[in-house]
Amino acid sequence: MEINSLENYLNSFKILSKEEIESFKGLATSKKLEKGEFLMKSGKICNEVAYVKKGILRSFYSSLSEEEVTFCFRFSNSFSSAYSSFITNKPSVESLQAITEVEVLVWNKKQIQSLEKENCNWVRLLKLLTEFEYIELEKRIFMLQRESAENKYADLLSNEPNLIKHIPLNYLASYLGITQRHLSRIRKTIY
Repeated sequence: MEINSLENYLNSFKILSKEEIESFKGLATSKKLEKGEFLMKSGKICNEVAYVKKGILRSFYSSLSEEEVTFCFRFSNSFSSAYSSFITNKPSVESLQAITEVEVLVWNKKQIQSLEKENCNWVRLLKLLTEFEYIELEKRIFMLQRESAENKYADLLSNEPNLIKHIPLNYLASYLGITQRHLSRIRKTIY
């Protein structure tokens, strides 16, 4: 996927000018992660925002029993960060790990803050992106609390078919809040 995907993504909000987008792209640092590598590890302060050009990242935390709990996946054409840590400047509870080969564009916190100070269009865009993140989080919480595992899996199949193809079953089961055994039973009934 080319850097043009970022341009198309930013253009979709109809806030930034072509020059603003070009300037933003020029600030980016490109990184490649191998499967299993971390973009961010828990316990560290997050000072970066990444745009996923290619691949899949998973966000997870360790429960009190030291079990990894996957709560989010980030696919191509999306931004990712340990947002709470980025905002508060405190160590992150979550880790961001590549579950496929991943290519990202990265901006540091100072660059983002500088953009906000220089231009109100960036404030508007960042506010909108934050609102979208909140809505996604709320949707996920409601789904986890209201829906059966079967319905959650069916929703995943219809909205994110790439999940099924590229994500290991243990991560999918964790994401859905069920055991791998339960996920296997659901998959047998749906297929």
